[in-house]
Amino acid sequence: MKIHPLITDSASLAALIERMTAASFVAVDTEFMRENSYWPELCLIQIATPEEAAAIDPKADGIDLQPLLDLLVDNEEVLKVFHAGGQDLEIVHNLTGKVPHPLFDTQIAAMALGLGEQVGYSNLIESMLGHQLDKGARFTDWSRRPLDKRQIDYAIADVTHLATVFPRMVEKLKRSRRGEWLDEEMERLADPSSFAFEPEDAWKRLKLPSRNPAVLGRLKALAAWRETEARGKNLPRGRIVKDDTLNELASHAPKSQDDLGKVRGLSAGWRNNDIGARLMAAVAAARPLGPDELPDREPRRPGLTKDAALVSDLLKLLLKIRAKEAGVAARLIARSDEIEALAAGVRDGLNILSGWRYDEFGHDALDLVEGRLAFGIENGKLKMTRALKENVDA
Repeated sequence: MKIHPLITDSASLAALIERMTAASFVAVDTEFMRENSYWPELCLIQIATPEEAAAIDPKADGIDLQPLLDLLVDNEEVLKVFHAGGQDLEIVHNLTGKVPHPLFDTQIAAMALGLGEQVGYSNLIESMLGHQLDKGARFTDWSRRPLDKRQIDYAIADVTHLATVFPRMVEKLKRSRRGEWLDEEMERLADPSSFAFEPEDAWKRLKLPSRNPAVLGRLKALAAWRETEARGKNLPRGRIVKDDTLNELASHAPKSQDDLGKVRGLSAGWRNNDIGARLMAAVAAARPLGPDELPDREPRRPGLTKDAALVSDLLKLLLKIRAKEAGVAARLIARSDEIEALAAGVRDGLNILSGWRYDEFGHDALDLVEGRLAFGIENGKLKMTRALKENVDA
């Protein structure tokens, strides 16, 4: 594989991307910093095919990233391969409003190959290639320039190994006939709605202080205000106001801006500064949530009786057994909320009751819940037995 020098100009990048559009897939990775900003700061992009690889400096003066972005989000002929690519996809979405597609995430594929639920990149490479990665540059400040050779070599290695591992994983998936198991997971990862939300929905990501409609109305308004401030100033949300302070303001609304100086987590300057005034405007504009806006008491989770909770525990045990037998990660087969729903009596709309998940787990899970399957102990070992059908006289 040819490794190019760091690309810092538009012509070299355009020529690289033109060649890569003829490949069946590209391996992609990014380096970024986000400790001190709301938006992740893109610092380096690495890309590889089986023939060549390069690191691209997005901070280089005058470089035009458009050919690269077009390849990632508009070219449906080239598969984009990531490992644990959620944050990489978020960065691309921030730049384009789109998500790379079609895509393949090797961390998700590793679940179908029995390599673990959230296998790290280093462990994946060691497992698949027997190669230990140099971890010396993990904590690099990628925003600083110039980058030295060791940093660039470290970054490029991520995609050169990925381009080697990916075809091997595909072959294993073909032999195990599990490739189609991943389609749903990959499409969920590529859903743009995962990376975009309105400030008005920011409150839904917080731990709610109560179910009081007035308190939640203030929390909704304050969370939207904070989101707007954080985006506008490009600062982490917690640098504007921490979650605990936001909940306190929602639960005990300040009557005047002067009261902000008494709130734990806010400085005395909030009594008379502009940001304090905008906070008070958000409080004043808040309205109690209507009945249809109130969150469920336990979102997405059916109420479990004590007996149903025990059934849920048995289902989770069954899942562990079936996942071990199939050699896949349990989370790929079923999520906890679906198991609890099944235990609570839900039958409609559950992924585990259709397709390959039904064959691997759902059929037995349904039998367990409905009394056709039981656990037992024989010679000190756990075993499952099926209930005999009762003879019915004609």
